Amino acid sequence: MTNDGFARLIIMRIAKLLPLLLFASFACAGQTQLPDTPAAHQFSAWLEAFNRGDRQAYSDFLQKDFPSRAARLEQHLSFRERTGGFDFRKVVDSSPTKLVVLVQERVSDQFAQLTLEVDEAAPHNILSMEVTSTDRPSDFPLPHLSESELIAATRKRVEQDVAADRFSGAVLIAKNGKPIFEEAYGFADREHKIPNKIQTRFRFGSMNKMFTAVAILQLVEAGKLGLNDPLGKYLPDYPNKEVATKVTIHHLLTHTGGTGDIFGPEFDTHRLELHTLRDYAKLYGNRELKFDPGSQWDYSNYGFILLGVVIENVSKENYYDYVRSHIYEPAGMNFTGAEPEDRAVTDRSVGYTKTEPGSPWRTNVDTLPYRGSSAGGGYSTVEDLLKFATALEQNKLLNAHDTELLTTGKVDTPNGRYGYGFGDHTINGTRCFGHTGGAPGMNGDLEICPGPGFVVAVLANIDPPAALGVSDFITNRIPEK
Repeated sequence: MTNDGFARLIIMRIAKLLPLLLFASFACAGQTQLPDTPAAHQFSAWLEAFNRGDRQAYSDFLQKDFPSRAARLEQHLSFRERTGGFDFRKVVDSSPTKLVVLVQERVSDQFAQLTLEVDEAAPHNILSMEVTSTDRPSDFPLPHLSESELIAATRKRVEQDVAADRFSGAVLIAKNGKPIFEEAYGFADREHKIPNKIQTRFRFGSMNKMFTAVAILQLVEAGKLGLNDPLGKYLPDYPNKEVATKVTIHHLLTHTGGTGDIFGPEFDTHRLELHTLRDYAKLYGNRELKFDPGSQWDYSNYGFILLGVVIENVSKENYYDYVRSHIYEPAGMNFTGAEPEDRAVTDRSVGYTKTEPGSPWRTNVDTLPYRGSSAGGGYSTVEDLLKFATALEQNKLLNAHDTELLTTGKVDTPNGRYGYGFGDHTINGTRCFGHTGGAPGMNGDLEICPGPGFVVAVLANIDPPAALGVSDFITNRIPEK
């Protein structure tokens, strides 16, 4: 998967596509047994082959029963490795040639709606199949655990993931600012057998966006920025004048500016030449808008690059110096930063990625940018992320009004709502806000759940959804208020 593909996992919660609209009524709604139809028989056969995870057996099945997908064997096997397979939960709709069912990933709490259509004529080959993530149905509730139960369940879940080589990293759960669970697993450096520790620094992708958004709101508090001001007010020499005049700071913070991504062929060509935020702006500054600003939500790493340049122009400080002195230091985050990759950083883990299912882990060094940016790519520890969450909740970084403004959702996304650099969503009845990040060899998530007083921080030095799977498991089960 490309960097672009991984970037889009960040807010969409690891390949969660737009949910399909459920039909108004179904004759078979709620049915927990498969009907005796050609479509159901093919679904059952596909599920058995898919869940086995046997390459040759699944290849044989595709060639015989789903020939239009035979060429996508590797994509299917990668999906199988990520989900662990599926368990059938119930029928949503059924006809002889079409079946709509709910299934659940075997390695997570995630539900999906699977729609399968088969040929009317025997042998009823599969014509199409669509799998779309969906909210967990109310008739399959997850229990809210006590603190002791949550700790035990988390330990068991993570140890299972480690045994299956699905997790390597650190996990922290805090209640009212105090850790109640802190554990590290796997290796920070597999070649030299250096284990991960709680103090290990992990690259965390787009989680940097939280710090960039805090910095912008600090400048708003100081009267140096206006959220509804156009980008061109602060970048008067920006090459594309339509972008400069139409896109506002609010648009950039909420991914509604239409400014697009940074990953793709141009990034791959110039990856190691992009040393500063302004280098990115020079490379992409003449690019046209993808859509009219404010008309839709589309995750934009480039938008947050531009916010970093705004911070530099307005504060008269280098972006990295600004976030260090105005965010990391006030919060006590002594192990967070974004030093260039060619600079030695104590206790920074090596990231490991896989090119295809079943392949060995390899380092992600050939995918890394020269340096993390205002859009992502820095590093931190789970303890520093707790310090950040605490400073935020105690209004040490922003006043109470602007902290609320920062973390409250403004626009709808495929996974809840998005505020200013923070996702805002409800997880099994509990409102949490934070940000996830992912790229080859790195994955992280921070969830701040103010109602019950919990903070969950998970960082991993392997591919997504290693950290997110653990974080979701925990937040789905935290005790109610």
